[in-house]
Amino acid sequence: MNIGQLSRLSGASARSIRHYEKAGLLVSTRQSNGYRTFSPDAVRRIQHIVRMIRLGFSLEEIATFSPCMFTNASNVVCPNAREAHREKLADVERQISELEARRVRLLETLSTPRE
Repeated sequence: MNIGQLSRLSGASARSIRHYEKAGLLVSTRQSNGYRTFSPDAVRRIQHIVRMIRLGFSLEEIATFSPCMFTNASNVVCPNAREAHREKLADVERQISELEARRVRLLETLSTPRE
């Protein structure tokens, strides 16, 4: 399928698809006219990439994921996926803690009487 079809089916923009390909997350072949052609499984792969981005993973992180993290079987749990998600959760919790401390400092500053 061409990039326009892939965009419509996956919900990702053509620009994003090119970006994912440049990052090594997608593979295409080139037709004689230079147009990209993608396999049907690219739709699912892009949807998975978008889900991972929404969870906070960077493209660089996604590129290091084991192939098992991209399986279509919903009942298969990839051990690497669990660990990566645990690490991301710990990072998010650390960020929340830092933001909460920053919030408290701001509230204290605002509650201090003005001169």
